[in-house]
Amino acid sequence: MRKIYILDTNILIHNPNSIYSFEDNDVILPIFVIEEIDKLKRKQTTAVQARMASRAIEEIRKKGCLAKGVNLEKDIFFRVEVKEDKSLLPHSFKDDVVDNRILAVALGIKEKNPDKRVIVISKDINMRIKADSLGIEVQDYESDMVEYASLYDGYYEVEISDDKFKEVEKTGRAFPWELGLENIHLTPNCFLKLKNNDKEIVVRNLGTKVGKFLNGDISAWGIRARNDEQRCAMELLMDDSVKVVSLIGKAGTGKTLLAIAAGLELTVERKQYKKLIIARPIVPMGRDLGYLPGGEDEKLRPWMQPIFDNIDFLSEAKEEKSGEKVINGLQTMGLLEIEALTYIRGRSIGNGFLIIDEAQNLTPLEVKTIITRAGENTKIVLTGDPYQIDNTYLDANTNGLTYMAEKLKEEDIAGHITLKKGERSKLAEIAAKLL
Repeated sequence: MRKIYILDTNILIHNPNSIYSFEDNDVILPIFVIEEIDKLKRKQTTAVQARMASRAIEEIRKKGCLAKGVNLEKDIFFRVEVKEDKSLLPHSFKDDVVDNRILAVALGIKEKNPDKRVIVISKDINMRIKADSLGIEVQDYESDMVEYASLYDGYYEVEISDDKFKEVEKTGRAFPWELGLENIHLTPNCFLKLKNNDKEIVVRNLGTKVGKFLNGDISAWGIRARNDEQRCAMELLMDDSVKVVSLIGKAGTGKTLLAIAAGLELTVERKQYKKLIIARPIVPMGRDLGYLPGGEDEKLRPWMQPIFDNIDFLSEAKEEKSGEKVINGLQTMGLLEIEALTYIRGRSIGNGFLIIDEAQNLTPLEVKTIITRAGENTKIVLTGDPYQIDNTYLDANTNGLTYMAEKLKEEDIAGHITLKKGERSKLAEIAAKLL
């Protein structure tokens, strides 16, 4: 039976093409959603998505009258609803609140279609609570949702016999079937922790064989990996054949530091890439401070300070000048760019090492937009912690970082590692675990 889906504004901001996700059903867009989208065009954090949403609706308008409804591919019927019946709302619901007016539209449609399921789709938790309290069926947008709890870590732990352990230890290579791994689905570029009693060897899936690291133990810009997970990360970061890497981990696990160290090593020292580009989404933690004084560099400095801190640490490790002087020198030579993610849109990045920090604050569509910027000989590294999301409408299961790690895990040019052991300090590790 066909269902009627009513979309909240945040669904179109999350994915401007979400209308086409409801195959064989009716999709209703309350007029208030379009008004909200118009307002969001003026906000820096949502301007691009809002314009994309407007363009998506405009393309539908060209196919027919939005008031009467338009038949789309996948047997989707789309219509914009301009009528609302505020009398259907309880007196406790203010009728000048946009969310409540959308719910009034949903109640009206439900009343006119008693034989159909009417479902509100929203990423706003409070909106879902209010809809449910009114007896309206409500759901989150699940088309690009990935269960973070089941996301693979990038490695598997396997117990093997003493003879096989000694053989791998001696030769450094083995066929998966020799180790009894035929029942384990080994994704490309994954790692195996081979255990025997209290001994352990970490090897990498090389396709037909598994083998020891080539790059995991090297020194990159003066630092080395401190644990097995970091060694796995370094192996992927330094391998030119792996074009996109996702590093997920809590605060203090070293994901950003390792990415920057590898980027500097490959760009400045080995000259494998023309430039290192580091970008972060501008999403405030807690209350926004509003407009900041100064020029572009001064405005961006508070957002980019964690990057400066990491480069400062690396400069000390390499016994170079201060991080500030290193950054200025590399920027002058055109080897380093540190900028807000907003400026990445529309660019074609060739022969570059691109790091996207705090990628958990990006939607799947934004991550797709970034990765499609990659030109020839470009490597992209995304780092973040899905449990530290500042974007209102994202969580551990719906953010672009988690989505990318899951969707690209079967690709030969992609690699993923979850870093679990904190290395920043004992205090940081305790705080990450207990607070």
